[in-house]
Amino acid sequence: MSLHLHKGDLPAGLSFGKSIAIDTETMGLSHARDRLCLVQISSGDGDCHLVQFSPPGRINAPNLAKLLSDRAVLKIFHFARFDVAVIAHYLGVMCAPIYCTKIASKLTRTFTDRHGLKDLCKDLVNVEISKQQQTSDWGAAELSEEQLSYAASDVLHLHAIKEKLDQMLKREGRMGVAEACFAFLPTRAALDRLGFVDPDIFDH
Repeated sequence: MSLHLHKGDLPAGLSFGKSIAIDTETMGLSHARDRLCLVQISSGDGDCHLVQFSPPGRINAPNLAKLLSDRAVLKIFHFARFDVAVIAHYLGVMCAPIYCTKIASKLTRTFTDRHGLKDLCKDLVNVEISKQQQTSDWGAAELSEEQLSYAASDVLHLHAIKEKLDQMLKREGRMGVAEACFAFLPTRAALDRLGFVDPDIFDH
């Protein structure tokens, strides 16, 4: 595993291929209140590029924004709904196209209620990841090696997990409905940003 930490934006000239795994680290779970601190990206080759942001306000990261808005590049998330909304809020970019491993797991692994990334890593690719740094201070000016390794672990295995879930989606005849769910995620994220979370407009 090789980690590359960048401040403020990706360097120009990086190539990630046709698909990237993405995750974010924030100060909390409120889009409007809790700032975006880190974006992690991997092309599934064992390397991770981490882009760290400093406060305050809207982020100007043109190289990262160009990658995230490139419709020729598939963006693989785990729980895309949150990350897509955070990226839209702070970078002004709506990611597309999208693949969400959490949604794919819920559509296929109906024999379990364990759809967290740690569970998918263990069950599908036989990798144990730690969630010890999940609630650490991501707004710190200098991130620890433990934080960086944790952040990288959230994207390094998503390509392999997607491959396993794709096999299950095809086997169960649910690829079409999965793709429809993925296509809806930008709209779901937009509703979250507008405050239509609780109550959800899709509730009774």
